Amino acid sequence: MQPFARFVALWKAPDLRKRVLIIVGLLVVFRIASHIPVPGIEAESLRRFFEGNNLIGLLNIFSGGGLSRLSLAMLGVGPYITASIVMQLLTVIIPQLELLQREEGEAGRQKIQMYTRLLAVPLGIVQAFGFLTILQRGASGGALGAKLAFTPVEMFLTIITVTAGSILLMWIGELITEQGLGNGASLIIFVGIISQVPLSLQQTISLYDPTKIPVYLVFAAIAIVVTAGVVFVTEAQRNIPVSYAKRVRGGKLMGGVSTHLPLRVNQAGVIPIIFALSLLLFPGVIAQFFASSGNAAIASVARSVVSLFNNSAFYGIFYFVLVVAFTYFYTAVTFDPKRIAEHLQKQGGFVPGIRPGAATIKYLKQVTNHITLAGAVFLGVIAVLPLVAQGFTKMNALTVGGTGLLIVVSVILETMKQVDAQLTMREYENT
Repeated sequence: MQPFARFVALWKAPDLRKRVLIIVGLLVVFRIASHIPVPGIEAESLRRFFEGNNLIGLLNIFSGGGLSRLSLAMLGVGPYITASIVMQLLTVIIPQLELLQREEGEAGRQKIQMYTRLLAVPLGIVQAFGFLTILQRGASGGALGAKLAFTPVEMFLTIITVTAGSILLMWIGELITEQGLGNGASLIIFVGIISQVPLSLQQTISLYDPTKIPVYLVFAAIAIVVTAGVVFVTEAQRNIPVSYAKRVRGGKLMGGVSTHLPLRVNQAGVIPIIFALSLLLFPGVIAQFFASSGNAAIASVARSVVSLFNNSAFYGIFYFVLVVAFTYFYTAVTFDPKRIAEHLQKQGGFVPGIRPGAATIKYLKQVTNHITLAGAVFLGVIAVLPLVAQGFTKMNALTVGGTGLLIVVSVILETMKQVDAQLTMREYENT
């Protein structure tokens, strides 16, 4: 179905139109919250700070500019996403959680979701304290300190306020998800990224130079190629053929069919990039805590670490390596060849030419490792692409970058699939 025809069909259905309007209204609430600043902030000082810090600047894009405004939505859905990732890892590590998810069905998933919400609160408090402390002390030598001189009471109230704002966005995201037309947290991040595009275009126009027209054309060509590549890799999968043996159950002959097991090239999505950003941010955060230390040696080392992580070459190489490593790690955590092989064997399925059991497990591991390499390198290239482009062109405009593009395209594709599913369901109900 073409995009316009899909939109028309979606709008003609009263119940789906109502869901769309609810989602739009909730996203408007998010954008309003991202423009309500915490009192006592000088916008120009914040703008200079974010322009000079790669990591914080990227996190600001994901928050829809809320971080640079120090708004109620400055944390975005970051604490909730971090809590979701932690719970996914704990589900694999802790047998009780794995049992809860596997055997209690929907009730178990709701309990895990409740734990995720509870975990998001302390994570939000920690992230709010960390960001506010960094901004209060300033990036290099405390340039912002005078502008963000919070008293202890003001710091406490600000932390509570921005944490409550993050929990509000978490609730909004869940309300959006309940409408069945996309993932709420993903759509909030999507809208936050898209909201920065006009600002990037404005910066590009304000810096327009006729002599750089070839550079602009190169940027446009790269954007088209990268978008096509993101769509291709996001949708790419390796189909493992699976056959089911014929068997008699309840007097009926069952099985004897052939199907396939789809293995996505990029099974980890954008989670490795989020992991890498968190780890990249951690040393800089710690170093900036000690940059204004009274001990000259400690302060010197801390400033050296801050300078190192603001170096584009070091940042890019380390970022790429972390993304590749975390892609393998997250894929290994979420995809269990042993469980898949056991499930196939119980259902009477097998991979043609591969013996059930250990041989199938080994085969699935080999295939997964091969296709994960392509997905990991792709994610790494996408993550560092803006740095490479800026290094060659010396242009800092269009800061949404490859990571933002990957998220935007992934969210659009996933939302389109859910919209198609809703429209298909309505066609079946009307026949």
